Amino acid sequence: MFMMWFLMILLASITLHTLLCICSNVCPRKCVCDSAKSVQCFRLQSFPTGITKDVRKLNLGYNHIKQLKGRDISGLTGLEEVILSSCGVEVVEANALRAQGVLRSLDLQKNKLHQIPRGLPPSLETLNVGHNRITGLQESVFEGLKKLRLLDLQNNQITNLRSNTLSTLVKLECLYLDGNQIETVQGALRLPELNLLSLGNNKIPSFPSAFFTPLQSLTTLHLPGNLLSRVPLDLPHALSYLNLDRNQIRALRNREMGQLRNLKSLSASYNRLVSVDGGLRLPNLTVLELPGNHLRVLPSRLSPKLERLDCRQNSIQEVTFQHLSGMKQLKHLFLENNTIWNFEANALRNSIHITNLALEQNLLSSIPDGLPESLIRLDLKGNRIEVVQEQELRSLKRLQVLNLRRNKLTSLPQITLDLLPRLRTVYLDGNPWNCSCELLGVKRTLLARRVEIPKELCNEPVRAPGDSWRAYLMAQDRCEEYFTETAPEDQVEQTDTEEYYDYDS
Repeated sequence: MFMMWFLMILLASITLHTLLCICSNVCPRKCVCDSAKSVQCFRLQSFPTGITKDVRKLNLGYNHIKQLKGRDISGLTGLEEVILSSCGVEVVEANALRAQGVLRSLDLQKNKLHQIPRGLPPSLETLNVGHNRITGLQESVFEGLKKLRLLDLQNNQITNLRSNTLSTLVKLECLYLDGNQIETVQGALRLPELNLLSLGNNKIPSFPSAFFTPLQSLTTLHLPGNLLSRVPLDLPHALSYLNLDRNQIRALRNREMGQLRNLKSLSASYNRLVSVDGGLRLPNLTVLELPGNHLRVLPSRLSPKLERLDCRQNSIQEVTFQHLSGMKQLKHLFLENNTIWNFEANALRNSIHITNLALEQNLLSSIPDGLPESLIRLDLKGNRIEVVQEQELRSLKRLQVLNLRRNKLTSLPQITLDLLPRLRTVYLDGNPWNCSCELLGVKRTLLARRVEIPKELCNEPVRAPGDSWRAYLMAQDRCEEYFTETAPEDQVEQTDTEEYYDYDS
C-alpha cells in the first residue's frame, strides 16, 4: 500500500514538472523562439506578454510599439540584448531598463525619441539611438554607464556638442555623431579610451584648440561634410585614418599635421585645396585622396610608403620624375580629369610596383613613354592621341586592360598585339577609325586571342572608290591576301571572312 502511494506521488510530481517545463517553453503569439534563448516577434502593436524569464535576446525590430514601460520588461532580468529599432517608439519610461543588470546591447535606432532614455543599466556596452529626433545631450543621462564602449547618435537633431556631457563615459571606444546639425563644439573631449570619432555631415566651422588633446587613443577621425577652413589643431599623435572630405580647406600644412607620424590614410577630397606642403612629414602615409580640388601641381616628396595617390578633378598640367621619384611603393595613381599635356618620359621609373594608372580626360597627345612593366591597367580615355607608337608599349608586358576610348586614333599597328601578350580587354570606341586591311587584321587577331573589344569596331566592310559590289569584292580579296602575307607561317589559317564581316550591310 505504501509503495502504491509512493508511486502515485512520484508520478504526480513528474507530471507537474513536465507541465511546468512545457508551460515555461511556450512561445508568445506572433513570435519565434529558439534554443539559444532568443525571441523575435513580428507585426505587434504593443510589447508582447508571456516571454520566458530566462530569455537573453529580444528582437522586436520593425513592429509598432510606441512606448516601453518598466512593467513590460521588469521580469526579464536575464536579457543581454534588446532590439527595438524601426518601431515608432516615442517614449521609454525612466528607469524602465534599470533592472536589467546584465543588459549589454540596446538598439533604439530609427524611432521617434526626443531624448536618450534615462536610468539605463550600468552593464550597458552598446547604445544605438541613431536616426531619432534627439535635440540635445544631458550629462545626467550617461551617469553610471562606465562600461559603455559604443554610442551611436547619428542622424538626430543635435545642434551643440558640450564635451563635459560625455565625460562620464570613461570606457567609450566609438562615438558616432554624423548627420546632426552641430554648429558649436565646446571644451575638451575627455574620453581616454576613444579610438573612433565620427562627426561627418554637420555644420562645424572649427574646433577649440584643446578639443582633441585628451584623445591620446584616437586612431580614426571622420570629419567630412562640415565647414572647416583649416585642418584642426592638436590632432592626436596616434591618429591613423583622417577624413576631411567636403570641407573648405585651402591648404595642407606641415605645422598643422607634422605630428601625425602614424597617419596611414588621409582624405581631403572636394575641398578648396590650392597647395600641399612638400612631404607633409607623414612617413607612414599609404593612401592620399585629393580629388575635386584646385591643385595645379602634383604633390611631391610624399611618404616613400605611399601606395595610392588620387588627384582626380584638379588643374594639374604636367607630371614629372621629380614629382614621383620618391614613391617607390606606389600601386595606384589616379590623375583623370585634369589638364595634363606633359607626362615626362620615365616619370614612373622608380615606381616599380604600380599596377593602375588613370589618365582619362586630359590633354595628352601620345601614350607616355617608359611606363613600368608592372602596369596591369592603363586608362587614357578622352585624350588627343592620334598614333600608337611601338616604343610606348614595349615595356608593358603585363598589361591586361587598355582604355583608348574617345581619342583621335585612325589605325592600330599589328605590332601592338605582339608587345602586349597579356592583353585581355581593350576599349577602342569613339575614335575616327580608318577600317583598313591592317586594322581588320588587328581586330581578327584580337578576337582569335579572345581579347574583349568593342563589337562595333569596323563592322562596316572595307569600301573601294565607286562603292560597287565588284569593287567591294576586290577590296575583300586584297585584305585576304594581306592577312595571308602578314601572318606568321605557322599561324596562317583559312578563316571564313563571313565570321567577321556582314556582307549584307
